Amino acid sequence: MNDWQALRDHHRMVADRPILTLFDDNRAKAFSARADGLLFDFSKTNICDTGLDLLLQLAEGADLATKRDAMFSGARINETEHRAVLHTALRNMNDPVLVDGVDVTVALRETHARMQAFARDVRSGAFAGQGGRITDVVNIGIGGSDLGPAMAAIALSPYAEDLRTHFVSNVDGAHIADVLKGLDPATTLVIVASKTFTTIETMTNAETAKAWMAQGVAEPATQFAAVSTAADKTAAFGIDPSRVFGFEDWVGGRYSMWGPIGLALMLAIGPEEFDEFLAGGAAMDAHFRDADLSKNLPVLLALVGIWHNQICDYATRAVLPYEQRLARLPAYLQQLEMESNGKRVSMDGVDLAVHSGPVVWGEPGTNGQHAFYQLIHQGTRVIPCEFLVGREGHEPELAHQHRLLVANCLAQSEALLRGRSLEQATEIQRKKGLEGPELDRQARHRVFPGNRPSTTLCYLKLTPFVLGQIVALYEHRVFVEGVILGINSYDQWGVELGKELALALQPILEGASAEGKDGSTRQLVDFLR
Repeated sequence: MNDWQALRDHHRMVADRPILTLFDDNRAKAFSARADGLLFDFSKTNICDTGLDLLLQLAEGADLATKRDAMFSGARINETEHRAVLHTALRNMNDPVLVDGVDVTVALRETHARMQAFARDVRSGAFAGQGGRITDVVNIGIGGSDLGPAMAAIALSPYAEDLRTHFVSNVDGAHIADVLKGLDPATTLVIVASKTFTTIETMTNAETAKAWMAQGVAEPATQFAAVSTAADKTAAFGIDPSRVFGFEDWVGGRYSMWGPIGLALMLAIGPEEFDEFLAGGAAMDAHFRDADLSKNLPVLLALVGIWHNQICDYATRAVLPYEQRLARLPAYLQQLEMESNGKRVSMDGVDLAVHSGPVVWGEPGTNGQHAFYQLIHQGTRVIPCEFLVGREGHEPELAHQHRLLVANCLAQSEALLRGRSLEQATEIQRKKGLEGPELDRQARHRVFPGNRPSTTLCYLKLTPFVLGQIVALYEHRVFVEGVILGINSYDQWGVELGKELALALQPILEGASAEGKDGSTRQLVDFLR
């Protein structure tokens, strides 16, 4: 814990230091890094040369480089489930990766080729519904089988042609009812995404979709595809094996959209653009493996997160993309980070000596400016902000609006940094004619503390390649933070207990005895049934 203590001691010395005092002619360049068209600027944080050196020592002390190489090589770094962690192989199928002596990329290439062929058939009309060419694709999944492809399909909508994609996740019947309303069963393809084909929410929605399909299609299962490894269960559902795409247990759900879970995305944007998405992820993998830690984007992003959460004790971080098509990115990252690093024990089962991952949340700009930015600027808690913004948008005819968007993004990070002093606020109100006690009162309402940290990730344009870079960047950030914290970022036992209790409560809601339940649960059951 010496490295941690050194960071805490350093933080105590600099906690009240104005970030602005750190700026000289070189700071912005020194506290930023670039990779393949991305610029990550973390100069608007209270990290100085000493702090960065101490953070890098923390990463080196955790043997980050060795553990990174172990992940890429196929070692079983998911120790609680005795599995490799190889989502990276899904986006780089050319370099052999051995698991138990078998090169897993051979099967990956075969599955990828089958996905491409199916996508081309659907998009060309060679695979059609009973009413003709497929017009709509409904992806049914939950968690990692939904959040990734749903986020990416919105982000890359400028690259989608003809096919409309829809996503159903919630077991609340309202979700699937609203999605299916207005669709034609005879021209709709349904993808059921569940590795085991037993996920209760997904399979309940799949049966509902099948019943809906039967209203307009004589053989509804002919317009279903599955992303699953349970061939017996998909066959029992009626789905032809040619439309079943499996993936291995060394691909975690929240890391899986690079493979068959991304089928809906491939259908939407086409195999060629999907491959560009994979190429962006692979480019970030190469950067993560090869770049020096001091200029390594995933490492620096993670170290900033460690500084803010574990050292400064800021409990949350806001992800703020100034790109409307990244509206679902905060929700995607919420699962990626909180399910991965929301742990309380280290790899060896010992209670953590530091806090684990932060609460991750956010909304796209400029919408958030008219919602929660008030608290970010003037609230009593400090919330580190992570801005994302592109140099250009996809609508050249609306370039003036994009400039306004970018101006707002840069203004927000500058305002968080600079703030507004009481003296400045007083002078502004004095010019409006106020004086005496009312001048002071009104001025105090307009003080911005400032000195609030933020980072900014800039990219050229939100293309499939760039989205791949961004997603892989955050994936590796999670890995780095997990290594430094000494936890397993690739299991999720915290989701299991609620599932077990829900299965026990369902018959109680249907009339079975609630004996053994606590008084609150019994009261709620009585009211709701």
